[in-house]
Amino acid sequence: HVLRKADFGLIQKSDVGLDQAVRLQLLDASQARCRGKAHTLSKRDVADPAVHLEFMQELVISDVQLHDCCVPSRRNREFLHSRVLEGGTRNHIWPWLAYIRIPLYRQKGAQLRVGVPKEIKNNEERVGLTPSCVRQLVERGHAVIVEAEAGAGIGFYDEDYEAAGGHICTADHVWKADLVVKVKEPVPEEYPKLREGLTLFTYLHLAAVPDLTRALMDSRTTAIAYETVSSETGGLPLLQPMSAVAGRLSIQVGAHALERVAGGRGVLLGGVPGVAPAKVVVIGGGIAGTHATQMAVGLGANVTVVEKNPSRRVELECEFGVKIEVAESETETIGRLVGGADLVIGSVLVPGASAPKLVTADMVRSMERGSALVDIAIDQGGCFETSRPTTHDDPTYIWEGVVHYCVTNMPGTVSRTSTQALTAVTMPYVLKIADQGWRAVAVADRHFRNGLNVHDGLVWNRPVAESLGLMSEFRDPASV
Repeated sequence: HVLRKADFGLIQKSDVGLDQAVRLQLLDASQARCRGKAHTLSKRDVADPAVHLEFMQELVISDVQLHDCCVPSRRNREFLHSRVLEGGTRNHIWPWLAYIRIPLYRQKGAQLRVGVPKEIKNNEERVGLTPSCVRQLVERGHAVIVEAEAGAGIGFYDEDYEAAGGHICTADHVWKADLVVKVKEPVPEEYPKLREGLTLFTYLHLAAVPDLTRALMDSRTTAIAYETVSSETGGLPLLQPMSAVAGRLSIQVGAHALERVAGGRGVLLGGVPGVAPAKVVVIGGGIAGTHATQMAVGLGANVTVVEKNPSRRVELECEFGVKIEVAESETETIGRLVGGADLVIGSVLVPGASAPKLVTADMVRSMERGSALVDIAIDQGGCFETSRPTTHDDPTYIWEGVVHYCVTNMPGTVSRTSTQALTAVTMPYVLKIADQGWRAVAVADRHFRNGLNVHDGLVWNRPVAESLGLMSEFRDPASV
């Protein structure tokens, strides 16, 4: 792609082979005070994919070839100032410069552009792809665009991504990729970046965020949710690792919530010789509930698991034996157990739909003051009637004397472990989407198709549509 001085008056999209417009700004000739010559830049000269080319108005400019260009880079600006521009000092160049900026470049031969934004939800430092994941995509011929410092909080630095073949860019450029891979659902500040032609692959939990659902529909974004992709065994393979993390964390944070400094009763979860351990009730015996049970049993607590599915109750009894009690999920039973519990863990899940409110406000009132609730299901609206979303900055509140922990991104507090566990299961799907396109994958795989939540302005997941009252705008994913 060659730009000549004669072309500077008007540059069309076709001149650079992009789907992003090139912006051109030229200063008045009277502002140019020194002369020089810009040499042709070779691919080696601009090997850093983030390059910002700046030229003086009255320079004699030879052909300029642009290779793998993305966004401004301090290193490239310094290189151009010191080496390309002759006849002026770096300290006196800025007043006389005009620029050509290329917002986003598709690498020669690249099949797809994959964007990895930095998560901006409160205390969320997980990242959608690790450097190892980026390397796999690049080796398959895809271009990967990573927002600056996207993984810095957990030890995945920009230079690690660059070494893997990724391009470090700004958030705006990342969101212009064909496929954006995230961890958490977009927050309101990111809604304006949603657009038609974008495929978004991330956790969404749309039943709990109708505003996001509408933003995805209005923008005609294709949104595929990790948490509704299914498997042959009936499980949720992309939700499982984070459920395991949240389940284990729930006991850690619950134990802290019982401490006096956190507003709790001052109860040690496992007790000590001569003092009874705390009573822990786990509502829901799925992945999160099982991991919570393992942690609570390991700490020596008195544990009861409430589970609706008869076959799952048998499995829990076989797994834990006499270390726990297993109860059927009935309103009367739940009320009795909650009223006598020190710590209640809510780990109920209905894939794609809002979580059922199994613990009522009256049940919470019946608990001893200083008891604690941890609502793992808060992403889907919560399974306690008294739950409301909290953040890692302010994780708990007290209602009727009972401490509530309802952080919507619990695994974010152990972000490195969570990122590694998550990308291990999402990466095979990312590769398929990049290689084949999401539609081809959805047509061939009905379990992946269950992950399609929003497309073409419509809702394609029945539980989401039912939870939000959008059945008139629902389409059967089998027709995709």
